[in-house]
Amino acid sequence: MLVTNKELLDAAKAGRYAVGAFNINNMEFVQAITDAAGQLGSPAILAVSQGAITYAGFENLVSLVRSAAEVKGVTISLHLDHGQDMAVIERCINDGFTSVMIDGSHLPFEENVAVTRSVVEKARPKGVSVEGELGRLAGIEDNISVDEQEARFTDPDEAARFVEETGVDSLAVAVGTSHG
Repeated sequence: MLVTNKELLDAAKAGRYAVGAFNINNMEFVQAITDAAGQLGSPAILAVSQGAITYAGFENLVSLVRSAAEVKGVTISLHLDHGQDMAVIERCINDGFTSVMIDGSHLPFEENVAVTRSVVEKARPKGVSVEGELGRLAGIEDNISVDEQEARFTDPDEAARFVEETGVDSLAVAVGTSHG
């Protein structure tokens, strides 16, 4: 069964447990993660980068995840991770993803708020949850490279304001680790 990240995270908060998020880009990853989730009786977030969509194909990934959820009987979400291309984000919202991340962390705060709010306004009517991002970790993730000079931790006061002004369902923050 496919659900939104918001549904998974709300249940996890109420039940006081964590939900694993795993990046996928092929059938073997989907099978391994959903097999483990089924054995453990655990929900999971299957995250897809824009690079994985280019590599494996949009329709292929959506079909794999939908089929695995049905066959394995596990509760999962299909999440776009670190979306920056608005055309890709809109396709995900309209064509089968249950959650999207808009990564505007490279933008000034007010621009990040504006672009994130616009994604929330597009996703909400479709029942798709939205994750935003504040702060930047050094390293490389999903073809996004951040030099140490550009890295900055998330300010908690700014995070509260960001969530209030955008209406996001979840927020990725930079808290001191690095990618790569």
